[in-house]
Amino acid sequence: MLSSCISKLGRMVLASATILATSMAPSQACTDLRLTNKDGTTVSGRTVEFGIEIDGYVALIPRGQTFTGQTPAGDGMKYTAKHAVVGMYAYTDVKIMDGLNDAGMMAGAFYLPQFSTYTPVTADNQAKGVSSAEFPNWILTQFGSVDEVRQAVEAGDVVITPTVLSGWGKEPPPFHYAVYDTTGAAIVIEAIDGKLVVHDNPLGVVTNSPTFDWQMTNLRNYITVQPNNVDSGKIGPVELKAFDLGNGMWSIPGDFSPPSRFVRAALFSANAIPSDNAEEGIPHIFHVLNNFDIPKGIGRGMDSSGTVSADYSQFTVAREGFNLRYYYRSYKDQSIRMIDMKQLDLDAKDIKTFPVDSDQPIADMSAELK
Repeated sequence: MLSSCISKLGRMVLASATILATSMAPSQACTDLRLTNKDGTTVSGRTVEFGIEIDGYVALIPRGQTFTGQTPAGDGMKYTAKHAVVGMYAYTDVKIMDGLNDAGMMAGAFYLPQFSTYTPVTADNQAKGVSSAEFPNWILTQFGSVDEVRQAVEAGDVVITPTVLSGWGKEPPPFHYAVYDTTGAAIVIEAIDGKLVVHDNPLGVVTNSPTFDWQMTNLRNYITVQPNNVDSGKIGPVELKAFDLGNGMWSIPGDFSPPSRFVRAALFSANAIPSDNAEEGIPHIFHVLNNFDIPKGIGRGMDSSGTVSADYSQFTVAREGFNLRYYYRSYKDQSIRMIDMKQLDLDAKDIKTFPVDSDQPIADMSAELK
């Protein structure tokens, strides 16, 4: 019993040390959460943070497009899109890393530094291989439900390979993945010790390191937190009145580390008052995601050369699978943009793209008061 406790303590210390070490270097601090509406529909959304400015693009991938996975040994899995997809990709590889498909399924990649370890490529598995950045593209183009994704992953139909990618640095980018569908099902997929592990995600929340099971265990520290205001209390014979609203949420962590963001996202998504429907849920989830918006300079790191980088929320995304709508805004342009898949040719011959960011000025409304 004692050795078991010591072992568990050691793992907790190691995880905490890893988080601290990771926070001292440029990182990627994304937060994803889901809200359930009164009519049973759901919306999901995320922030996209990086310590360096990335080139982000919106894309439509029509049905019938062909892809070839990347592995360190060359070409990997060859597959054809069964589902059309709208979403975002980064740099020059036009493969969706966060998106929505024509079945209403949603998926995205999130950094998991120090914990993601991919499968070595062999002659036997190369034909199943994709890069870590391409994995969401494979999911979204091939499947229409969380159950289908789970079955394919657990059957070993795909291998995530340790592939170095242009724009992502000198090492394979370390990701784990969130998947949602219109039934309310949600899973997290992680590459641990070279094997893909599927976790149920009942709260619909994802951040970054440590692993998802650690984050769920850490929530036990916050079981006394609740949204209801406490009007008064006693210390001995003295009755004390509350200052104002919000003391029910006392003790929730306010920093931007992954465990703290996970706790806040879990509490906010679980306690947000439901919207009537998915359409009303979109502005609601953007308001919730505002709590995870990181301005430039609030979270920063320094590399060995002394170069300072600061994580900031370059994009914020919302996904709505019931009406097949994908929403986004950027750091430079806070206006919410929407793409309605029902208006698009989902069987077009070519992939269509455009940059996410824009330099659209703030709207001048002065004329309304003249």
